[in-house]
Amino acid sequence: MTQQAAVSDHTATSGVLAASGLSKRFGDRTAVDDVSFAVSAGETYGLLGPNGAGKTTTIRLVCGLLRADAGHVVVGGATVSPASTAGRGLIGYVPQDVALYPDLTARENLAFFGRLYRLRGKALRARIDEVLDLIGLADRAKDKVESFSGGMRRRLNIGAALLHRPTLLVLDEPTVGVDPQSRHAIMESVHRFGAGGMAVLYTTHDMAEAERLCHRVGIIDHGRLIAEGTRRELVDRLGERDRITLAATGDLAAFAALCRDLPGVEGADVTGTEVHLLGHGGRRLLPAALAAAERAGAVVRSAEVTEPDLEAVFLHLTGTALRD
Repeated sequence: MTQQAAVSDHTATSGVLAASGLSKRFGDRTAVDDVSFAVSAGETYGLLGPNGAGKTTTIRLVCGLLRADAGHVVVGGATVSPASTAGRGLIGYVPQDVALYPDLTARENLAFFGRLYRLRGKALRARIDEVLDLIGLADRAKDKVESFSGGMRRRLNIGAALLHRPTLLVLDEPTVGVDPQSRHAIMESVHRFGAGGMAVLYTTHDMAEAERLCHRVGIIDHGRLIAEGTRRELVDRLGERDRITLAATGDLAAFAALCRDLPGVEGADVTGTEVHLLGHGGRRLLPAALAAAERAGAVVRSAEVTEPDLEAVFLHLTGTALRD
């Protein structure tokens, strides 16, 4: 099965967002070329790619801010397009650029955006209280946004997109330029959104964020989705092996010899007071390696598993660092 076929199969069975065959041209340039992917309820899907790869255009197509030249987007069973308010009404979009009124308070900003979502009266006031608590700004509700730090503004920006309880939340690099405390708060919030059943489409230039938050990742380059899967699936596609370092005492030669016979271990060597193993599924291999140490009469003092990461996968597939 080809990568595109696998993506299409997932698109057909997923529950919240289904983007199928999206294409968009600007003059002679193809910005998005036959892109298909899906996001399920409770899933955070990371869309990664170098600058100019087509991420932003893809997001705008998903949110109905651009009309696709080909393909379609369905959210919660409703078709999304610039002409469809039903489909777009199910989406909460958080752009990279903060869209707030600095001379209004946090509560006043949320009230303004809530009215755009046709919320009124007690229902709006109650929802504003819920959102302020959710984003950790209840104690700053009466303060003007112009007094907020960059991280607080980004959290309020996310809050504005949550007012109407969207089925799909789209976050375009929400932690760019924020302080560590706000970054942590934003990431914790995104984790809670997924745990609460919301589908989240997330773009970032930070691989650690993608590794921590995203259940699956799609890598886009030159307008095409070139790979998709869980972190483990993408790492396995790269073909690199995990490294296990075991600091130990005792008969290390016998320990290494026993490890070489373990299923999944491709190599075992002794360096000083350490035994180094190579293989796939390092965390799965570790218990068997510890049992081998006991049989050899060796005592393991510490163990470390080093796995290939998304950065390595990204470099392999695109030939460039994500931040380039």
